[in-house]
Amino acid sequence: MAEFRNKKRKKICHMCAGKTVNYKDINIITKYISETGKILPRRFTGTCAKHQREVAKQVKLARFMGFIPFCK
Repeated sequence: MAEFRNKKRKKICHMCAGKTVNYKDINIITKYISETGKILPRRFTGTCAKHQREVAKQVKLARFMGFIPFCK
């Protein structure tokens, strides 16, 4: 029973699986920001390094365009 406690599910990158993040799609963008409006780190979202940079660009662009607020 103790051997099952330390096993964690490996998070997969959704962008590597074929989904895209666009600054116009607010439903997807809000999955990558916290309640206070900060961009969530890779360890929470499960994205790879390449796509985490893309997520950050899209979130910042959505903020600049006014689709999401800078802070809540």
